[in-house]
Amino acid sequence: MTKKTGITRRTFSTSAVATAAALGMPHVARAQDYPNRPVRMILPFAAGGVADVTSRLLAEKLGDKLGQRFVVENMPGPGGIAAGRAAASAAPDGYTLYLITNGTAISVAIYKQLPFDPAKDFAPISGVGNFELVFAANADSPYKTLGDLIKAARAQPGKLNIGTIAVGSTQNLGAELFRSTAKLDIQLIPYKTTPDVTVGLLRNDIQMMIDFYAAMRSGLTDKKLRPLATSGLTRTTFLPDVPPVAEAGVPGYEVLSWNALGAPRGTPQPIIDTLNKAIREVLAMPDIVKRYQEVGITARASTPEEVSKRFVADIKKWSAVIERAKIPKL
Repeated sequence: MTKKTGITRRTFSTSAVATAAALGMPHVARAQDYPNRPVRMILPFAAGGVADVTSRLLAEKLGDKLGQRFVVENMPGPGGIAAGRAAASAAPDGYTLYLITNGTAISVAIYKQLPFDPAKDFAPISGVGNFELVFAANADSPYKTLGDLIKAARAQPGKLNIGTIAVGSTQNLGAELFRSTAKLDIQLIPYKTTPDVTVGLLRNDIQMMIDFYAAMRSGLTDKKLRPLATSGLTRTTFLPDVPPVAEAGVPGYEVLSWNALGAPRGTPQPIIDTLNKAIREVLAMPDIVKRYQEVGITARASTPEEVSKRFVADIKKWSAVIERAKIPKL
């Protein structure tokens, strides 16, 4: 008589599947219970800035929704290189995320070579937010509109000045794009910080400054600065009475800054999908929409494909601006 082993066909089948999952499909097994420990979000910016504040709001809500802490880790540095290298070398398991921005695209365009390839080393997850530049004059200046300043610049070639922060920043390249698109002979004056630019404007050393709303908010609120235009294609919720540059006299002009989340390439698709769904839900929350608007950001989720498309388009756009302005590669 043959002795029964006690292993039925069903038991063997279940055991085989479990073994295959453990040995042959480890990513699937991990994705099913994701996240089961804290997730870190690496930012290429210092603490306290707009990107940091909005990322911490997102991290808090993602933690509430997914049941694990999302911890923001600040790694500031030139070109976002330190943060990008750290994120690109992390395990592709969903427990390291990276804030990709239009600044990342600029780094690709302005550096001769980066120690990582943002287009190949990261899997995009979702957009987080969009934000525009603000063009502003001294509230006491004779320029009531952007059209007034353009008219004056054409009447006095080389005499008017625009101030921004450092050469190669989004603000500076946005000014370069404005100058070339409007075909103006106007000087660009780089400063170290936004407060320095603001002082230059209030002293009439420059006739217009270009920066983000959050950096200029106090001057705009105190009526020391007069907003002339914003850089998107449509009017903003935070300055609804201010026209976009394209509407104010320079057709075709657009500069839209953006933030998005990505993960190391190879992160399992189910984890990407889980995060994308959670981000969409968080960014639709009324309190998040409101708090983002307060610092000049439009909360906006997207598909991973939309992030990739905008990233590639921005590399091409800013490469052309950098070449035309003869800005040396770093």
